[in-house]
Amino acid sequence: MHPSHEPGGRLTALGNQLIEIHLWLREELARLRTGLDSPGGDARPPRALRAHCLAFCAALDRHHTGEDGGAFRVLAEREPALRPVLAELAADHQVVAGILRRVEDLVTGPAGGRDVRAELDGLAALLESHFTYEEKKLVAALNREAGGTVELLVEPPGPPPVST
Repeated sequence: MHPSHEPGGRLTALGNQLIEIHLWLREELARLRTGLDSPGGDARPPRALRAHCLAFCAALDRHHTGEDGGAFRVLAEREPALRPVLAELAADHQVVAGILRRVEDLVTGPAGGRDVRAELDGLAALLESHFTYEEKKLVAALNREAGGTVELLVEPPGPPPVST
C-alpha cells in the first residue's frame, strides 16, 4: 500500500498521512526481508532484489530528510514543547542513515544475502521502535497542522517490484 494523496488536496490530516507512510515503509521492508529468505539465502541477492533494496533505502532516507527539513522544523517553531522529542527523532534519523549506508554498501558489493538480512533485521527493529514513538508523540500535533499550506511530509516513491 503506497500512500496516494494529491499534494495540493489533502484528504487526510498530516498525522494520519504519517501513519500511512510508515505502514507502507514497514510493508516494503517486510517484502525485502522476505525476498532474502529464499533458499541459498547466503548467496548475493539477485539484481531485482538489490534494486528494490536500493530504492527502499532512498525512499526511507527521503522521508526522514523531509521530516527533518519540513515537518520537524515547522513543529519545533509552532510547538516548542515537542523540541526534545524532535531532537530524539532527528538523532534516530542519523542512526538509520548509517544503517542505510551499510545496506547500500552490502547490496552493491560482494556481500551475501545473510549479511544484508542481518542489517535489514536490525533496521526493522529500530524502525519499529522509531515509527511507534514518532506516531505516539507527533500525530496529534501534525493533525492540527493539516490546514496549513506548508508541505510537511515527503511521501517516498514506490520501489520497483521484486521479480520472483
